[in-house]
Amino acid sequence: MGSPMPDIDPRAVIEGRPPGRPRVGLVLAIVAAIGCAIIVLVTDAAQSVDAAGHSVAPFLVALSLAILPVPFLVGCVLLLDRLEPEPRINLLLAFAWGAGVAALLAAVINTAGLVYITQPALGNTTGEYVSATLGAPVVEESLKGLILIILLWRRRQELDGPTDGIIYAAMVGLGFAMTENIGYYIGALVRPEVGGVRLLEVTFVLRGVLSPLAHPIFTSMTGLGVAYAATHRDARWAVPLGLLGAMLLHGTWNGLTALGIDGLALGYAILGCVLAGLVGVVIADRRRIVRLIWRFLPPYEPTGLVTEADLRMLSTLRERRSARLWARHTGGWAAGQAMEDYQLAATELALVHLRAQRQIIAPGQFEQRRRDLLRLMAVARSSFFRRQPEPPRPPWAASSHSGFAAGRPGPAHRAP
Repeated sequence: MGSPMPDIDPRAVIEGRPPGRPRVGLVLAIVAAIGCAIIVLVTDAAQSVDAAGHSVAPFLVALSLAILPVPFLVGCVLLLDRLEPEPRINLLLAFAWGAGVAALLAAVINTAGLVYITQPALGNTTGEYVSATLGAPVVEESLKGLILIILLWRRRQELDGPTDGIIYAAMVGLGFAMTENIGYYIGALVRPEVGGVRLLEVTFVLRGVLSPLAHPIFTSMTGLGVAYAATHRDARWAVPLGLLGAMLLHGTWNGLTALGIDGLALGYAILGCVLAGLVGVVIADRRRIVRLIWRFLPPYEPTGLVTEADLRMLSTLRERRSARLWARHTGGWAAGQAMEDYQLAATELALVHLRAQRQIIAPGQFEQRRRDLLRLMAVARSSFFRRQPEPPRPPWAASSHSGFAAGRPGPAHRAP
């Protein structure tokens, strides 16, 4: 039966970090971000009490409505991140940063700009429009994008392509939108009806149902720029370009939605087109990673760590899932986990070869990373094959008439 892998930390190898618990600095950053989110929540609660006549009920209702769509939306984002999933602690940091640091500083800076600059200079109505169209996008996208730039600086190896940039940006945006929506819902609750229109229902439909992905879509432009800079030499220009794209898209949305129904419809049409484009980018990037697997892993077939059946299994999410279920069925939970480790290590091996080819990783670092990944693949492989004698042949090997364990090649495969 499968057994735990000895003397190796699979998560650390896959993530390219020292073994053991996450670094103290990363944990402290998450705690600080959560602290900022708590400050925002306390401020919102205080404003709710003042506006609602010493009642905290509007705040609690607003908080519930803001949180309601988040699990579903986070789940949708994680569905895009299955071929080469990002460390969960990094994703938590991104979400907490958006909900805490970015939301708190944006509230302070936007309010100060509105009160002390745009409204005194342009009047209340024009000042609010200019602040929302020009000021808020610059402030908010800069603050949300800052954590992506920090990841580029500190964890560049985690950004392997455009999908990673989109995933991190989406988590930042979801956190920011959740916190921001609380204030909007409180405002709708303390002013329940304007001109015969119930504000809470309209606000929830517009912000929680029809445009919950607006902030993730805006910040994805920065994510794409950061990811490009992380995977190419001398491409720092991509970061400000992506940030500028996020600001322009955000400013366009804010400007259009302030112009009534026609502007709102056009804004949703633009967001829909951009979202479709981002999904297309993720699909194309997944195919790119599969091509890299078929490009860089076949030379390892003589080692016995990779066979053509393995390559076929690694090429689709369905086959990967089938392999994990097969390993868990024949060897228990440990074997299933070992299969997942093997799949992720093989994917990372292909990606680190691309980094070496593009000369964005030092030769010594590449060689050490390569050895660590190969060792993990070897240990994982021995773990999910350590089971009862005469086991059933793995389904992906049997269907192609190739021996998974023995490494007998099957028919030629053309990567998508």
